[in-house]
Amino acid sequence: MEEYLQASEIIDWQHPLVWETAQKIASSYPNSEKIAQACFEWVRDEIHHSFDYQMNPVTCKASDVLQFKTGYCYAKSHLLAALLRANGIPAGFCYQRLSLYENGEPYSLHGFNAIYLPSIGWYRVDARGNKPGVNAQFIPPTEQLAFKIRFPEEAEFTNILPAPLPLVVEKLQNHLTWDEMLLNLPDISLNTINNYGLNV
Repeated sequence: MEEYLQASEIIDWQHPLVWETAQKIASSYPNSEKIAQACFEWVRDEIHHSFDYQMNPVTCKASDVLQFKTGYCYAKSHLLAALLRANGIPAGFCYQRLSLYENGEPYSLHGFNAIYLPSIGWYRVDARGNKPGVNAQFIPPTEQLAFKIRFPEEAEFTNILPAPLPLVVEKLQNHLTWDEMLLNLPDISLNTINNYGLNV
């Protein structure tokens, strides 16, 4: 579990702002499962999804997501992992490949988290932010993610990664505005997933 608790340049949970926020969120709850739920709901509801709110800048590091109160799904998953790890709760990264529209292409990766809960083990949550048609919840042991697989070229990868995919980090760090990022979202075609160590 140690690798799912580590701090890094991106998951910078030792940053004072991240640490203080993590402790503040946790202060009202008696156990790790309630703390995990509170962290999830806080990121889901208090951090604005960059596309939904058309907000800049494009963030990547957990501390930046927190400072600017905005991020794409990937960045929000970085912050949630940081808040959880700051509270000693193991957290990993999960990805889906989804259609951006209702008719297939283009596709992009979608990022969310898995949390280790002592009562049930790994439990996946999606803090991208709810809106009409999107209703992600924390109701273990049932998983209620933001999106379901609909098309043959979509996929739900089974991996729980200890660090974000480098491809995702690179995209977030190389684009400055939400609309520029929207045109350059990360994607991995299903015939190349082995190159990234992903499984379906």
